[in-house]
Amino acid sequence: MKIVASAGREDVALVYIAEMDSGKLVECVESLQPPLPREEKWVLLVSTMFGCPVGCMMCDAGGYYEGKPSAEEIFAQIDYLVYRRFPNGDIPSRQFKIQFARMGEPSLNPAVLTVLDALPQRYHAPGLMPSLSTIAPHGTAGFFEQLLEIKREQYSAGRFQFQFSIHTTDQATRDRLMPVKKWSFAQIAEYGERFYQPGDRKITLNFALADSSAVENGSAPIDAQILLSYFSPEKFLVKITPLNPTYRALENCLSSHIDPNQSEREYTVVVALREAGYQVIVSIGEVEENYIGSNCGQFLRRHLSNPEPIQDGYTYQVQPY
Repeated sequence: MKIVASAGREDVALVYIAEMDSGKLVECVESLQPPLPREEKWVLLVSTMFGCPVGCMMCDAGGYYEGKPSAEEIFAQIDYLVYRRFPNGDIPSRQFKIQFARMGEPSLNPAVLTVLDALPQRYHAPGLMPSLSTIAPHGTAGFFEQLLEIKREQYSAGRFQFQFSIHTTDQATRDRLMPVKKWSFAQIAEYGERFYQPGDRKITLNFALADSSAVENGSAPIDAQILLSYFSPEKFLVKITPLNPTYRALENCLSSHIDPNQSEREYTVVVALREAGYQVIVSIGEVEENYIGSNCGQFLRRHLSNPEPIQDGYTYQVQPY
């Protein structure tokens, strides 16, 4: 693997475009959470596919699909990011998070399981915490059963972060935003009940929240009572994030319900969820990451191929290596 280009800032986030020996390209990211130093928290994002076949309406990585990286091709991304900072593989970060979330739906690539199983032995990283985010596509039951076993054997007692990307409780809108057949809320809840064990982190229900105009029937983007009918607040939490600036969101006339520039604002939907008993995290990261193009749903190569840049995102120059 060789790095062909990058963009970003050392003190916030760096995105790398990497070429595999096959000639196929991926992107990977390392980021910090200012003001925390790297020794406190360090986050890596790696790609699990060459492109993505799902085509979510807000994600720039879904414009093409060229197959699945092998376990070693996924490890090549992690190795580059790790050994660039820590040449001996000894990672002192109190929280060392690896998110399988840059490009691709991880449950569609069995190699992700191989990587998760081998990670604890690959580096000396007491703070290691993998993070897997999924839309739970139809036909992936075998992947999730194996994931359940790996998590129980390797990542008990809160050392694994598991997230279902749901985005709305309105089923018609959910199908429009993520246009593939996927698990129902009942299936997600049943699996989550088995996945969660005492001492684990709560399972995250993630909403990259578009405003109400995106919901086909005009209802609220999240209905707390619908969530309560499936998901126990004792085992599931709700994370709400802004809809990041992407070309796909612009093309599909999607705007964010959460204003990333108003971190203290109180939202009606958040109040309703907390009153229903849910732990709610309004996750607004560094706005600078939107300009870098390192946030969820962003994809540097989509930006490079677009003749008309969007506002509020991808403003950093991509530097060739």
